[in-house]
Amino acid sequence: MFNRGSHSMRYLAIDLGARRTGLAFGDDETVIATPHDTVVTSDPEQRLVLILREIEREQPDALVIGLPLNMDGTEGPGAKEARSVAEELTRRTGLTAHLADERLSTAEADEQMSGHGLTRKDKKNRRDALAAAAILRRFLESLNQPGDPDAASDASPN
Repeated sequence: MFNRGSHSMRYLAIDLGARRTGLAFGDDETVIATPHDTVVTSDPEQRLVLILREIEREQPDALVIGLPLNMDGTEGPGAKEARSVAEELTRRTGLTAHLADERLSTAEADEQMSGHGLTRKDKKNRRDALAAAAILRRFLESLNQPGDPDAASDASPN
């Protein structure tokens, strides 16, 4: 693993989707999250392989996986899959995988794209990586707010 010093951690955020999975990178020093790419596949194992390829190429220090929560804070239908992917990525890479609230991340991505004259296809191609960046930005901001009940948590086997 590339050593960035004792104070800065580089994170890869993953916004899981049935067909499109957004990726974004950021670090806890600058608290800037940048959209990276979108993995397009409906095969869960192929998606995992493509994510692992990005992890190998980009060498993040930790992962942030979007956790689908309902507006009332209860876990949504995709939460079990998010936990499973987090655990599998941790098992295969040894990296810590944090689960982070992904509520309204797609709406935030759509808002960022509005008024930019993008075609529907352009928006579709950027939406998931922008959503991953929104998830990561909120996660990084939560690191500076100890005791926040909505802050991200580590993935655990339970």
